[in-house]
Amino acid sequence: MNTEISQTTRQWWWAKRLKYNIGLIVAGFIAFLLYCILGEIIIAPHEEFEETIFGIAFQGVAYLFMMGLANVFYTLGWFIDSTFNTGNNQLFREKLFALGYWFSCALPILFILLVMIIFLSGVNR
Repeated sequence: MNTEISQTTRQWWWAKRLKYNIGLIVAGFIAFLLYCILGEIIIAPHEEFEETIFGIAFQGVAYLFMMGLANVFYTLGWFIDSTFNTGNNQLFREKLFALGYWFSCALPILFILLVMIIFLSGVNR
């Protein structure tokens, strides 16, 4: 691959990283709010449910770790772009970014919803 194109690709992905991380922060906040709200509605009537400072701090640190892991996969997006986008197609790059962005932002929210569904499926047992 041309070094100039490779540098441009790297710069494009680097410029989008802030948007990606802001999306992860917003998604994490929404997921935490969902956890607190749905936990009170779904879990609290059946089991003890409370959010402590330690629990919030632990979840925050765990989420920061997961954001770091997500950024490793973000770098994989740049690698895929550099490897398979031989024509330096901007549309390919934007679609690849959008796919990774929305998947990464949806994952924490879907995880909380899955936890609630699993809890509900086992409530009557």
